[in-house]
This record gives sequence, structure tokens and C-alpha cells, in this order.
Amino acid sequence: MPNIKSAKKRVITSRKKSVGNNTVESSRRTAIKDFEKAVKAGDKQLSSEKLNVAIQRIDKSAKNGLIHANKAARLKSRLTKMKNTIE
Repeated sequence: MPNIKSAKKRVITSRKKSVGNNTVESSRRTAIKDFEKAVKAGDKQLSSEKLNVAIQRIDKSAKNGLIHANKAARLKSRLTKMKNTIE
């Protein structure tokens, strides 16, 4: 445990940020997995809905700086290509 007052504050704030980051990261991964399951099932309507949710979560991760903008673009491109294969 840190002894300096500012270091103690940093521990508290970094813990709070970590919890928030984990929530966003987890929801992004779950949305992508849900979309991939919908594509595997071949359901066009459900996959379109899941794709929109996944893209929103990816954009939120990129906006918060959890993933790089290029990774976000790569993920969205890959998911869109997957959706186009079932149409």
C-alpha cells in the first residue's frame, strides 16, 4: 500500500477505472460472440440486430481508449463481412 497521499488517491481512481473498463470490454466481447452465434445459426434478422449492438460496443471501446481505432475498424470490417456471407 502506498504511503504518499497522491499515490493513495491514484490507487482508488485506478481501481474505479479498472472496473469500468472491464465492464465495457466484457460487454464488447459478449456482443461479438452473440453476433457470431447468430451468423452461425444463419438468422439474417437476428444477426443484423446483433451486428448493430456489436458495432456500438466496439465504437464505445475505441472512444474510451480501450482499443486502438484501427483495431475497431478491423473488427467492424470483419463482422460486416461475416454478416454479408449469410445474405
